[in-house]
Amino acid sequence: MSWRRGLSTFATIVAVVGCFAQSTPGSGPGESLAARIAIKQKLDSQIPLDLTFKNESGQEVSLASLYRGKPVILSLIYYKCPMLCNQVLNGLLAAMKVMKFTAGNEFDVVLVSIDPRETPEVAAKKKEAYIESYNREGAVDGWHFLTGTESDIQKLADVVGFQYTYDEKFDQYAHAAAIMVTTPGGKLSKYFYGIEFSARDLRLALVEASENRIGTLVDAATLYCFIYDPSTGSYGLAVFRLLQAAGILTLLILGTSIVIMVRKDKRRKSADAGEGISEGNK
Repeated sequence: MSWRRGLSTFATIVAVVGCFAQSTPGSGPGESLAARIAIKQKLDSQIPLDLTFKNESGQEVSLASLYRGKPVILSLIYYKCPMLCNQVLNGLLAAMKVMKFTAGNEFDVVLVSIDPRETPEVAAKKKEAYIESYNREGAVDGWHFLTGTESDIQKLADVVGFQYTYDEKFDQYAHAAAIMVTTPGGKLSKYFYGIEFSARDLRLALVEASENRIGTLVDAATLYCFIYDPSTGSYGLAVFRLLQAAGILTLLILGTSIVIMVRKDKRRKSADAGEGISEGNK
């Protein structure tokens, strides 16, 4: 993202949030908009897989049916959002394009609209656009755009800690920007904030959520040296672990060197002894 585009996006976000902050009714004295749209992390909480929604084809599906033994990227947005939701989806798409993992193969994506008025038709148009841009085989079956009732939407939002508020004057929802990674069993594993997401962090989160059932030995080694920080929603270098790994590697190198030197010394002594015997026979 160029600095001009980034500045424009930031200015738009500030303008929208400011507009909501001044106009959203029903808030208590002194309660800020930020307090009403905060995301409260609920790591290890179980997603209610019995909740039902409609997919982009209009079929009623349970969340359980969308959990197919793979980690899932979950996000609550709404498809007619004038700005922020598109930025979240674009950021997710950009990260997914960089990753070698493919939606529908190593992981799935589940998007749930927070607007109960939105229809499967609206969801279908959104999915068509993003699937076309993603352009990966198998993604159609691994990327789900859901709509649902206000009751089921709210139940899911409560469990994942996603708070939002509706403004009648502007006919818009105020909400924060985030995506979540859940385990194949539906437990909340990681939260990532903002509208841009690190492909490396997202890959590590998927590997960790899958309990190393996807990814490579390199991923497993990287996870050892990097640790997830819930406060920032990102992976940082674990200095202590890195020092441990460096220490172990040093010991292995020293141990290998000693073994090689001992073997060379034994060979040299054996060779000297052999030469001594030959000289004696003469």
